[in-house]
Amino acid sequence: MSVLRKLSHCLPDELYIQLQYFHHFHKFANLKHPQTFNEKLNWLKLHDRNPLYTTLVDKYAVKQWVADKIGAQYIIPTLGLWNKAEDIDFDKLPHQFVLKCTHDSHSIVICRDKSKLDKPQTIKKLSARLKSNGYWYGREWPYKNVPPRIIAEKYMEDCATHELHDYKFFCFNGNAKLMYISKDIASDPRTDFFNMAGEHISLRMLDRNSDTVPHLPAQFPAMRELAEKLSLGIPFLRVDFYIIEGKIYFGELTFYHASGYAPLRPASWNNTLGSYICLPSK
Repeated sequence: MSVLRKLSHCLPDELYIQLQYFHHFHKFANLKHPQTFNEKLNWLKLHDRNPLYTTLVDKYAVKQWVADKIGAQYIIPTLGLWNKAEDIDFDKLPHQFVLKCTHDSHSIVICRDKSKLDKPQTIKKLSARLKSNGYWYGREWPYKNVPPRIIAEKYMEDCATHELHDYKFFCFNGNAKLMYISKDIASDPRTDFFNMAGEHISLRMLDRNSDTVPHLPAQFPAMRELAEKLSLGIPFLRVDFYIIEGKIYFGELTFYHASGYAPLRPASWNNTLGSYICLPSK
């Protein structure tokens, strides 16, 4: 795998995707006539090049697009935007806040107490992430041209649970089929899938199910409706929300869940989800 990463900038997209696919599944993808969920996600990387997608994966630019579609009340407030980590004015930020890069998924810094924040380490981490480009790992082309910036957002936490759960809807051209609740605790992440009737289903991807099936929130139907509005016209889109103090907030949009390399258990789900994706003409 390390050899593949070293060669990643030299290989054309389709060859690199096939090598990555083989690394994860020990077989090559059928990209001529894709059938499964993961095959179709990787086909979409190569052939569905709508320029709007670059805006939708930009964690700053997407906010205006979402606000225009469903309303600004669902947007987590932005506190600042910078091109360089050294430009962050920590004195002007509140006691609690969140920092992250606009172009990737691995740069988040959660500050619950500014007096204890290691500012030099934060600047070092964010500066390093600004030099990265998420396109190269999975050839998720929408990330290639996102301007690398740093955004500060309001710190959000549910006071009752002191946690923040993700509600992630799998949508297929405006039709939500599945949703999973993500308890993203680094030491023991759990995910639980539900169908649109609110029934817990026996599907696993990367993480284990919870020991006790979580309850669906009362906002489940409203989130579904919002997710379907945002995903209309897109072959597959994962639409993420949070619920904080009873209110729904937009999280992010994802075109290629786990970059199209997530194992599905039972394996039959790979064909089921694949059947939901109607591929556009090349």
